[in-house]
Amino acid sequence: MQAVKLRKSTFKHVEAEICAYPEYQKEIKSIREEIINGQGEVDENFGAGKNSPREPGRPTEKIATRLVTNRRLRHLEEVTEAIEDVYNRLDDTQKKMVKLRYWNRESLGWEAIAYHCNIGRASAFRYREAIVQSIGERIGWK
Repeated sequence: MQAVKLRKSTFKHVEAEICAYPEYQKEIKSIREEIINGQGEVDENFGAGKNSPREPGRPTEKIATRLVTNRRLRHLEEVTEAIEDVYNRLDDTQKKMVKLRYWNRESLGWEAIAYHCNIGRASAFRYREAIVQSIGERIGWK
C-alpha cells in the first residue's frame, strides 16, 4: 500500500506543528500540572452540606479522568509523540537539519541549512519532504 502524499496545506500545517514542538512540550507540562494540582477548578457549590449533590470524593479518579478527557492535552500529546517518534528514527544529519530549520531562533534558509549539514540543497528538500510526510502519516493526516 502506497502512502498518500500530504496536501500542500496539510504539509504546511505539519511544518507549523514541528516549529511549535518546544512550546507544545511546555504547554503539556502546564496543562498536566494544572489538572493534577487542581488549579482552575472552581467549586460553585460553596454552601454544600452533607446531602448536597456533589461529585464523589475520589480525587485520583477525577484527576485521571480529566487527564484522559482533556482534548487539548490529547491533541498536543498526539502531535509531540508523532514528532518524537519520527525524529528519533532520523540520522544525525537529518536531526541537525530539523534543529536548524524548525527549532533554531534564527530562521535559516534551505541553502544555509544544506551548507551547515554538508549536504546538497536537493537532498535537504528530499529529507524535508520525507520527514514532514512521515510525521503527517503518523498523526493520521492527509
